[in-house]
Amino acid sequence: MAGVDINVPTSIPVTRPMGPDKKMLDELLAETFPYFINQINPDNGLVADKTKAGSPASIAAIGFALSCYAIATERGLMSRADAIQKTRTILSFFYNSPQGTEKEAMGYKGFYYHFLDMQTGHRAWWSELSTIDTTLFIAGVLSSAAYFTQDTPEEADIRQLADQLYGRIDWQWACNGEKSITHGWMPESGFLPYRWNKQLSEAHLMYILAMGSPTFPIEPVGYHAWTKTFEWIKAYDQEYCYAGPLFIHQFSHLWLDLKGIQDQYNKKTGIDYFENSRRATYVHYQYGIENPKKFDHYNHFSWGFTASDGPGPMRKKVKGINRVFYDYVARGAPFGPDDGTVSPWAVVASLPFAPEIVLPTIRHAIERLRLKSPNKMGFDASFNASYPEKGENPYGWVSPWRFGLNEGPTVMMIDNYQNGLLWKIMKTSPYIVSGLQKAGFTGGWLDQHKA
Repeated sequence: MAGVDINVPTSIPVTRPMGPDKKMLDELLAETFPYFINQINPDNGLVADKTKAGSPASIAAIGFALSCYAIATERGLMSRADAIQKTRTILSFFYNSPQGTEKEAMGYKGFYYHFLDMQTGHRAWWSELSTIDTTLFIAGVLSSAAYFTQDTPEEADIRQLADQLYGRIDWQWACNGEKSITHGWMPESGFLPYRWNKQLSEAHLMYILAMGSPTFPIEPVGYHAWTKTFEWIKAYDQEYCYAGPLFIHQFSHLWLDLKGIQDQYNKKTGIDYFENSRRATYVHYQYGIENPKKFDHYNHFSWGFTASDGPGPMRKKVKGINRVFYDYVARGAPFGPDDGTVSPWAVVASLPFAPEIVLPTIRHAIERLRLKSPNKMGFDASFNASYPEKGENPYGWVSPWRFGLNEGPTVMMIDNYQNGLLWKIMKTSPYIVSGLQKAGFTGGWLDQHKA
């Protein structure tokens, strides 16, 4: 984009020169992917939520793992046979897992609990039966079916298991008598009081999968009612549909190529959701430059606010200013919350939208801020230069953990930017095509699927 200033002087020296952009991205992807090899239970395929000892599995991280296995196979980071074995282990374990209201159940009505015990697969932490996290899991499942298409018994088994897992999700039940989908359900108290019916959120993918279901599809009316609540704003000269955290503008795009196709809301605004995410990325970038709350080390190369780890919760006076620091919270821009914490992985996940500002930011995080070590899996989850207590990194507080929800989008969006593998294969899924059409999307690549 014209007018982008990427020549910001810095006193922080380069300690890990990365070479050309392609080499930098290839290395970042290759160094991030092992999370989905090292942080798993090989007996059942469950993927730990984070690297902290004793962490349960996250069903969303398992969905990311499945898609990352396809990417790693294509890039030669793992053999096809190994990817098939890991994929079948996950799908078989989930398909054969108990579904019901009993204590040992992994899920109910085709949905799964947000967190699962790494060994048994039983519900962990009294977590909810999560509609959105099941969506992220099943998107990974469908990507496996779309990738493993060879005429072999093993790959045919993947496709069959994927269809069965998707087909048994009762999306109609999850609406609990209304048109919109609830956030989830708990056996002790029933449905959660919240619904996916207000403001732009990560629910795009969920509604598309729910409408595209071959067994329990929901009507488009709930989707259209939801999009009518979207908030159109102007910030930093960008007009766009607002959501504060970057992940909201990214997660559906991990699997869906929404560039050049439009629903009714897009036709009203004149832009597609890909362009909307590009503009949201620029709002975060400009917010980092403007730095209205005067946090340390916000600039052209340090921005990106999303759901991620933080140094809190606590209040501290720093350089004469009373600061509030959060722990894991959904940070956003331009309206916050903001506590001086930036998340480099969230910048990477905007790579397809705005590479001209994302690439220099990635380079700064690796070469100067030391937020990616060669012997660790992926970027540090988050960084805060304003928090007064530092650790090994001399420039600020750094999260001690890696998270599956950070590592997956890093791998997936680097590859979408370079190769578009997931976007290509998901276009072959009849469920995705059907869901998009029922949502009212037309134009671009979708027109070739007209009946």
